[in-house]
Amino acid sequence: MTYLKFDKNLMTNLEESLTREVLRTNRKGAYHNTTVVGCNTRKYHGLLVMPIPSLGEDNYVMLSSFDETVIQHKAEFNLGLHKYEGKHFSPNGHKYVREYTSETIPRTMYRVGGVILSKEKTFCSFENRIMIKYTLDEAHSATTLRFRPFLAFRNARQLTYENNGVDHSYTEIENGIRTRMYPGYPELFMQFSQKATFVYDPHWYHGIDYPKEQERGYVHHEDLYVPGYFEVAIEKGESVYFSAGDEPVDTARLGEIYRTEVESRTPRDSFFNSLKNSVQQFYFRPNETDAYLLAGYPWFKVRARDLFVSLPGSTLSIQDPVRFEKIMHTAMPAVRAFMETGTQDAVITEIDRPDIMLWAIWAIQQYAQYTGLEQARTLYADFVGEMIEYLLAQKHPDMQVQENGLLYADGRDRAITWMNSTINGKPVVQRSGYIVEFNALWYNALCFYRELREGLPHEEADRVIKAVEQSFPEIFVNGYNYLFDSVSSAGVDWSVRPNMIIAVALPYSPLTRMQKRSVLDYVTKELLIPKGLRSLSPKSEGYHPYYIGPPYDRDMAYHQGAAWPWLLGFYLEAYLRVFGKGGVSFVERMMISMEEEMSLHCIGTISELFDGNPPFTGRGAISFAMSVSAILRVVELLKKYNAD
Repeated sequence: MTYLKFDKNLMTNLEESLTREVLRTNRKGAYHNTTVVGCNTRKYHGLLVMPIPSLGEDNYVMLSSFDETVIQHKAEFNLGLHKYEGKHFSPNGHKYVREYTSETIPRTMYRVGGVILSKEKTFCSFENRIMIKYTLDEAHSATTLRFRPFLAFRNARQLTYENNGVDHSYTEIENGIRTRMYPGYPELFMQFSQKATFVYDPHWYHGIDYPKEQERGYVHHEDLYVPGYFEVAIEKGESVYFSAGDEPVDTARLGEIYRTEVESRTPRDSFFNSLKNSVQQFYFRPNETDAYLLAGYPWFKVRARDLFVSLPGSTLSIQDPVRFEKIMHTAMPAVRAFMETGTQDAVITEIDRPDIMLWAIWAIQQYAQYTGLEQARTLYADFVGEMIEYLLAQKHPDMQVQENGLLYADGRDRAITWMNSTINGKPVVQRSGYIVEFNALWYNALCFYRELREGLPHEEADRVIKAVEQSFPEIFVNGYNYLFDSVSSAGVDWSVRPNMIIAVALPYSPLTRMQKRSVLDYVTKELLIPKGLRSLSPKSEGYHPYYIGPPYDRDMAYHQGAAWPWLLGFYLEAYLRVFGKGGVSFVERMMISMEEEMSLHCIGTISELFDGNPPFTGRGAISFAMSVSAILRVVELLKKYNAD
């Protein structure tokens, strides 16, 4: 039985199939993203979307789509699908789909009369290249395949329209052509594994519509350029391979290259393997030495907080400590440069946020639990010590250690926490002063540092630990026995928010067992949904559960009611810490809900956030590193508890 399989009924129902997306990446920042029926519904969608550093930091849509037509006895059956303005779809190729599977690679089965054609796609690792394999499984007469490439050559954040600046020229190369719409872009090489006839027939297709952009309040239609079409004769039982990339390929090797790529994939035949496959797509290696984690697809780059929060789940939870070390080895100089000179890293953004070092120490702590303390001490004790000393010496520009041992950060005019949505440059959620997860992470970091010191005294660090043990509950625990989200000279935030759960989930907590239980109960009653933790209780003022509409509406809901899967990971870890093995059955039930996501939204992965109210629809980035890595950590925790 195939784990990720969609039948004809779902595929031909556009209300269902257009909500499901597929994503493949190459670990160098490029990707392929569309819906399961091949109809692009976002401006970010495309067969080949890739970074072009010479043009800017964004990704660029090169090849938007590739329409196939089956020709028999001069009758043409177009398998493509595009949405135009209104509710008009053309050419309605989805009606020929009989099955879609995505266990190892995406595979679509079409039936056109007596013709059965399969289409499989893979995205080459570390190359900007999409490959498609067409196999004619059944045919009773001579068959020809026609292919129309829809070209965009534009920034993935923008749209394009018919213009006079297009370079219509092309050059014939081995079994294909190369072309470039505009100066400054790389050439696009489109080639087949066998002789293909290219017919130059340039046209603009006008008014292609992207409903996901309309939902988000953006301009949502564009024009795409088709330079002509390819024709290839195909016989029953034969496979034809197509390649589109920014470099030419030896067409005689296309079959071999394709098979090698497929064999290297993790089959998505279980919940764990789907998560593993998904999390590996966030790996980003722009060169031979540096390694990163992208925050998510299709629009996020490398962000410091996301990197450190995601790092343990993205590596250790799939038994890959070597990759942890490579990514940490790349990140350490960036953190050190900021501590020494205040320099912002060119790749890892937001490294100046006050909690970045605290999350880096937490990630190293997870590594120590995986490999053993001695290994972590050898590799990272100096680095942890440098960050602790930096913070104790009051060197961070946005955060200071107070006499009571707690960290005090200024977030009045700048979003400094993960709740970072802004309107007109001002934080939607103003979190300033004593911030609950900052101080929970601070206490945990100091205690872990004490472990790394092998019991050797550090007068200031030991003093701060004792001070925090007393001041944390005094500052944060309120009369209702949950934790204030932030406390400052301007007052306290009584809103019930999920950040307090981190204080329960961490290996070292300044809370008593009874306080942990009370916090857990409050979060369960007011914030827990099947897909994550709400960013604000429905009982609190300003609750916005639905992350829909134009940018202003979405910014208001981003951290005012939308639910986040990455916090569910900390919640379930906290649940196991409080209830031990007695909490395993509850956590397993919660994982069933998350497993449902494997066949929804972007299949085989987990989105950035969900609406806080039913039906808990996935929103935001379709594949989010913090979400996937958090759930992977929970899956691994369950294995350990069940083994014990």
